Amino acid sequence: MLTYNLDIEDRSRWLIATPSAAQVAEPYYCSEVGVFYAHEKFSTARSGKDSYIVFYTLEGEGVVHQGGQRISLTPGHALLMDCRTPQTYRTAPSCDRWFHLWAHIDGTGVELAGRELGLPRLTPIRVRQTNLQPHFDMLFGRLKDEAAGGRARTGLAAHGLVTELVAAHAYAQGSHDDDSPVARVVAYVDANTAEKLSLDELAGVASVSPSHLVRLFRERLGTTPHDYVLRRRISLAKELLAETDLTSAAIAKRVGFASESNFSYRFSKMVGQSPRAYRAGSPGVSA
Repeated sequence: MLTYNLDIEDRSRWLIATPSAAQVAEPYYCSEVGVFYAHEKFSTARSGKDSYIVFYTLEGEGVVHQGGQRISLTPGHALLMDCRTPQTYRTAPSCDRWFHLWAHIDGTGVELAGRELGLPRLTPIRVRQTNLQPHFDMLFGRLKDEAAGGRARTGLAAHGLVTELVAAHAYAQGSHDDDSPVARVVAYVDANTAEKLSLDELAGVASVSPSHLVRLFRERLGTTPHDYVLRRRISLAKELLAETDLTSAAIAKRVGFASESNFSYRFSKMVGQSPRAYRAGSPGVSA
């Protein structure tokens, strides 16, 4: 169910497209994009829509309600929202305008980004307009372009919008800070890759509880401490396989695996080929 009052100026734009099967298979695609020069009576209420939406406020103020949450979007603030549960958004009662850009963006990549942003929690994110405007401009110019080049460009633009939100959110949350809990753990893991690293030990480095550290890693890096340690070890093993003539057993020990068999299993599962096959295909040391 959808009800709305389009109290918007004539210069507003709203483009709608039906994505092809090829586009829907991509991690990012766009089905609608608009810029609304909305005034005080503008409002939208819907019971649900199988899509995500990105808002960006240019002037004035908008108010979004969803799941008992109420947030305001003032100039320079963006929002990613999952539209699958009831929501309303409108010009703020105290304001006479809400000039804003918006786009319905979907795909597996958006779903993953939503998790990093903490959806269904609604979080306004401050982003420079110069970072988002080129992506919106591309969507306006290419949304109805059915050629392969047009589809690729709109996919990249959708990706760009979401990436800017995730990056700005991470920066605001302090993941750029070299002394943040996550940064301290990352530095510790990188310096002690060969050691046996437990979650309790890493939580001690971060000075937070183990459960809080897991939550911070999911929010900031989209992964867990355990997965980060494993991927760091596999990455280092790749370097050693490609650049040295160390045996697999020696590499396994150097990167923190208890046995060569466990190293080979984990490497093959993550990389898709055995350490021996990976070395054989590398341009450095021959098998």
